[in-house]
Amino acid sequence: MTSPAAGAGAGAEERSAPHTLPARLAAAGALRRLNHAVVAHDVDDHTFARLTADAERWEAELAATPDRTQAPLDLTKGAFLTPPPDGGDRSNFPDCLVSGKANPMGLAADLSREGDEALLRATLGPAFEGAPGRAHGGVVAALLDEVMGFVLSIHATPAYTGQLTVTYRAPTPIGVELELRARLRSRHGRKLRIEGRARCGETVVAEAEALFVAVEPEHFAAGRGKRGA
Repeated sequence: MTSPAAGAGAGAEERSAPHTLPARLAAAGALRRLNHAVVAHDVDDHTFARLTADAERWEAELAATPDRTQAPLDLTKGAFLTPPPDGGDRSNFPDCLVSGKANPMGLAADLSREGDEALLRATLGPAFEGAPGRAHGGVVAALLDEVMGFVLSIHATPAYTGQLTVTYRAPTPIGVELELRARLRSRHGRKLRIEGRARCGETVVAEAEALFVAVEPEHFAAGRGKRGA
């Protein structure tokens, strides 16, 4: 890992544009891979000491840069008021823990639409393990919540999760692609009931039912904006 002092010339120019999306996505992806490598490999203490020192130097450099600001209402309108095209994929929020490719600690799941169904594909790495060799149940619940939330985009309705019930049918493996699907079951006023299912190959590993409560875009966006340390 290169130290922050290296590449002071042209590298300093590149770092002067902190909102460059490709660079942010590349950095987030590298950090996700690093996290999984830390969990998956038997690394010696000397290597971990060097990694710690480099990480702490980088953390100090990044913490000294300006806080990020985003346009929460624009993000919300883009996510919910324009439905994704049939057959098309989309990540609504780039920093989302589940599907945001700009999140260095996230799951980096892929979302798409097939007719009235939301589709999510993800392969969970070692850092998301619960029991040995199995994904943590909370991670599986997060995947289900995310794919059911994408149904809201299909129906152009901003909403919050009011209730989520998950039934685990089988252990969810690490390192194997999972497929999750969700669809709207019913809608009454502001209440939307959505159901979802997670599969690993032909095996159903989990099913879920959720109640979502619709809100105005301005209300949904109220909690987003400035990011700080």
